[in-house]
Formats: sequence, structure tokens, C-alpha cells
Amino acid sequence: MTENLQLGALLAACHWIGQKGWSPATGGNMSVREGDAHCLITESGKDKGSLTAEDFLLVELESGLAPSGRRPSAETGLHTMLYSRYPETGAVLHTHSVNSTVLSRVERSGALVLEGYEMQKSLSGQTTHLDQVVIPIFDNSQDISALVQKIIASSEHAPLQYGFLLRGHGLTCWGRDVAEARRHLEGLEFLFQCELQRRLLEAK
Repeated sequence: MTENLQLGALLAACHWIGQKGWSPATGGNMSVREGDAHCLITESGKDKGSLTAEDFLLVELESGLAPSGRRPSAETGLHTMLYSRYPETGAVLHTHSVNSTVLSRVERSGALVLEGYEMQKSLSGQTTHLDQVVIPIFDNSQDISALVQKIIASSEHAPLQYGFLLRGHGLTCWGRDVAEARRHLEGLEFLFQCELQRRLLEAK
């Protein structure tokens, strides 16, 4: 594995995510870009709260394969798709929090629209609570290649920004580096909690 200055920051983020309970029971996967043609991604089946540098595998962006022969996360294709289509992406975080999982099922449309929250400004480029933040929702699938193609097709007319939800599965978000991806994750999780609580109160 080559040295990656962002790997230490990603390890710290993974431990923080584990403490938050956002990736229970070895769920989720995290990665960081490694040059133009590779990324470092969590090995399948690892507890995210106790990862070490040795638990990250070098993966080719084009093939999604690890030259070491070890097994990367099952959702590696989602990460490599983001790095390939959005060259500015430097880190990707995929989590399984209760709020993101439940909201992705409660919201029946193809997107979760967030509006009116001051914390929208935690997302890069957002300057006012008056704008809408649209988080696409895609139906979950065990066929990651087919899922990737659906996401790519959707992004052709609605470019991805900040993150997307997989229905009943969780959140995938990203940033230019680990710090931005972590901020987007924390901001979106706060917004999801607010939105879910709002819906629960309005339903009474």
C-alpha cells in the first residue's frame, strides 16, 4: 500500500462513525482517492469502529479489483463510479444510520428534498436555508453493477451532489477530501434527524 496523507484522517473518521453507531455490525464502507487510477477502500467484513491502516485495500478505479487478491467492500463499484465521474471527489463515506435508512423508506418519491434548515449551510456551496437540497433515492439492489448504471443514468440529467440514499440501506456521501466528506456526513445526518422528527410530529 502506498502512503496516503488522507488515510490517517479517514481512519479517524471511521472510528468516529463507529462511535456514532452509523455503521453497525461491520456495515458501511469508506474510501479515499489514491492518485488518478486507484482508491483505498475498506476490506469487506471489517468493524468500522476499530479499523487499522491494514484494513484498507488498494483498488483499481477502472476494474474495481484489488491487485492484492483480498476482497474489498461489496459496494466498491459505488465508490469507483464517484471517483471516475467526479474527479474532484477525494473521499467517500457509506453509512447505515437509522435515520437515513428509515427516511429512505418513508419518502416514496425518488428524492428527499431538504429546505428551511440552517444546517443546510454545512454542505459546500450552500449559503441559505431558503434553497432546496435534493438528495436522490435509488432502490436498493444486490446487483451493484446494475445499480451503478441506474445511478449514472439518473446523474446524466441531475448531477449528483453531496450524497444519495439507497432505499432501506443507507447514505453514500463524499467530498473533496476526508474533512469535507465528514462534514457532509455530519450535516446530512443532522438534517435527516430533523426531517424525520418533523414528519413524526406533523403526523400526530
